[in-house]
Amino acid sequence: MNHTLEPTTPVDVIGTDAARPNCEVVAKASALIPLIREYAEQSSADRRVAPEVMAALKAQGLFKVFVPRRYGGYEENLATAIETIAEVARGNGSTAWVVALLNLCTWFATTFAQEAQDEVFGANPDATCCGIFTPFSKTVRVDGGYMVSGQWPYSSGWFGADWATVGLSLDVEDENHPALALIPKEAWTINPTWFVAGMQGSGSDTIVVEDHFVPDHRVQRFVAMRDANFATPHKVNERNSNMAFIAVTALILVGAQLGLARHAMELTLQKLPNKAVAYTKYTAAKNSPTHQIGVAVAATKFNLAELLMRQATADVDNAAARGELPDLITRGRIRSDAGIVAELVKDGIDILMTTNGAGSFADANALSQIWRDAEIAGRHAFVSPEVGKEVYGRLLIGADDALTMDV
Repeated sequence: MNHTLEPTTPVDVIGTDAARPNCEVVAKASALIPLIREYAEQSSADRRVAPEVMAALKAQGLFKVFVPRRYGGYEENLATAIETIAEVARGNGSTAWVVALLNLCTWFATTFAQEAQDEVFGANPDATCCGIFTPFSKTVRVDGGYMVSGQWPYSSGWFGADWATVGLSLDVEDENHPALALIPKEAWTINPTWFVAGMQGSGSDTIVVEDHFVPDHRVQRFVAMRDANFATPHKVNERNSNMAFIAVTALILVGAQLGLARHAMELTLQKLPNKAVAYTKYTAAKNSPTHQIGVAVAATKFNLAELLMRQATADVDNAAARGELPDLITRGRIRSDAGIVAELVKDGIDILMTTNGAGSFADANALSQIWRDAEIAGRHAFVSPEVGKEVYGRLLIGADDALTMDV
């Protein structure tokens, strides 16, 4: 019997070709799953994705999903990026997280001024960027730019990056203005701080910068990026220069969860059906109503997550193809749905862990790593389900006070 988690998607969820993933690019990720799984344990032990895997991902161009064709990238849409990340996550969660963050932050670089883009990609079309939004920095205005010092924890994938996109707080007329800056790897060092229960291989350590000059053309204010008023001169002819900054970021951060769910169900359907149920009359779990219901409930949660993601990516991709942002209510829903996707996957995997039994938590069981990865990734502050629901609710009901986070 063939099992699948792919939901039947109504035509109006995707709507146009602009929102369909490029299956050829996604297939490149699928083809690497055996290699990624082979090195998964090493990646966790080393706290960074194995060099062999990083080299294979780079060779297939899987860090250049958003990069413009003028720099040799695929210049694909968000749907392609999400499916690529999800397929990598079927191999290993940490590896998918690195693919997600490097693609996201490299996309950020493509939205900067032309001079900055040329500095990043001109001499090295394969350049990649890691990054962190939070402005853990001291920034001083100087002639032509800023002197920056700071520490940015959780800089996932730094070991595969040539540049970092880091958050700054610009002091302008006694007001703080969040911004994003491009800093080359020669200007930062790494403090190894990533010692955690899951996603160990993501290498989400701390970037440290001391007294580095960042010229003005390598800085963009968040308020402009939020509204897709990017500094790039290519907004007219490059769809990805019109994508919704906050929505793309939130959705990218839950792309790996879809693949973790797919892998968890794959393992369950391989191993569970003919497993005896301890202390019961059932010699095969497939005949146990408890196990039938557990698998069904988990699969339903996973399918709901897939459908929410497809709707959200279609909203972003279709709007970008028109050179527009999704409306404010839609962006609020996307922000909320990103958290719900993470929540659904965490809940579904938890159900499968119980359904499969205590042995699922053994270090040698791949389900254990999937569970730990989903628990860590699903708690990223940017995709907090409760905050996302609050933001969406405020927009729907027309609350008087300001939003607690951008959309």
